Amino acid sequence: MTTMHDREKAFEAKFALDEELRFKAIARRNKMLGLWAAGLLKMADPETYAREVVTADLAEAGHEDVVRKIKADFDAAGVVQSEDDIRARMLEFLAEAVEQLQS
Repeated sequence: MTTMHDREKAFEAKFALDEELRFKAIARRNKMLGLWAAGLLKMADPETYAREVVTADLAEAGHEDVVRKIKADFDAAGVVQSEDDIRARMLEFLAEAVEQLQS
């Protein structure tokens, strides 16, 4: 009985760790995406904008809320980037964030 209990606890611990790393990677990705977007938007305070992007991801499940925010800001500023361009950057930054966290 203790062996099964120990295995269950180990699986729960691994799941919790994986979820924590996933959350950190996505938050880091969003910050990098926000800094990238702030550069294209020529923002005076890119760190503040990056925090806004990280916060925007909490609005709903998935990453579409972030895409919509950045796309709307790009459109308002006349920056030509498609939603697919934004999603491609998101993938690049997620890979970079995961690599940074694993180092």
